[in-house]
Amino acid sequence: MIGWRSGYITAVIFSIGLHLLVVTAFLIDWPSQSKDVVVQPQFIQAELIQLKPKEKPKKKASNSKAKELAAKRREADRKKAAQKRLEQQRISEREAKRLEKLRQQEALRQKREQRQRELEQERARKQAALDEKLRQEQEAEIAEQEKQSASSYLQIIQGRLSQSWSRPPSARLGMQTLIELRLVPTGRIVGVKILQSSGDVAFDRSVEQAAFKAAPFSELQSMEPRIFEQYFRSVKVLFNPEDLRL
Repeated sequence: MIGWRSGYITAVIFSIGLHLLVVTAFLIDWPSQSKDVVVQPQFIQAELIQLKPKEKPKKKASNSKAKELAAKRREADRKKAAQKRLEQQRISEREAKRLEKLRQQEALRQKREQRQRELEQERARKQAALDEKLRQEQEAEIAEQEKQSASSYLQIIQGRLSQSWSRPPSARLGMQTLIELRLVPTGRIVGVKILQSSGDVAFDRSVEQAAFKAAPFSELQSMEPRIFEQYFRSVKVLFNPEDLRL
C-alpha cells in the first residue's frame, strides 16, 4: 500500500514539474539559435485510480482482534474445563461403579461365609446332639448292664440270707423285713439297719442275725469298684421267706 502511493505521488510530481518547465520556457525569452529547438512535450498517461475506503485504525482492529482472540481463548478454556469436568465425572462414575461392584462382591462373599459358618454350626450341633444321644444310649446300656450285674449280686446276697436265716417261732405267713446293709469291697458287713419292720421283733432280729451269719459276701470282691460304690456300699434287701405256711 505504501509503495503504490509513493509511485503515484512521484508520477504526479514529475508531470507537474514538466509542465512548469514548458511554461517557464515560453515565458522567458530564450536567445535565438540557428536552429529552433522544438521541445516536444511528453505526455504522461494518467489513469483514474479508485482509492479503497480508509480502513479502521490498526490499533482499533488489533484491539478488536485481541478481544476476539481472548474471547475465543476463554471459550476454548471453558469448553476444555467442561470437557475435563465431564471426564472427571465419568471417571468418578466408573470408580463409584467399581467400588459398588466390589462392595456387592464383598457382601456376597461375607454372606456366603456366614451361610457356610451357619451350615458348619448346624452340622456341629447335629453331630453334638448325635454324639450326646449315643453317649446317653451307651450310658443307659452300661447302666442297664450294671443294674443287671448288681441284681445278680443282690440275688446272691438274698440267697445267702435265706440259707443263713433261722426261723423264729413267731414267724407267720406274709411277714417281711426291709433291711439296709453297709458293706466294704471285701464283702464284709459293717452295719445293719432295719428300715421297715415286719411288726415282729423276733422276726426282725432273726433277719439281722442271718445277715451277719451270711457275711462276708466274697463274690463282691470280683465286682467293679464303680458298680460297688453305686449299688453295694449301702444296699437295701427285702427279706420275705416264701416257705412260711403259718
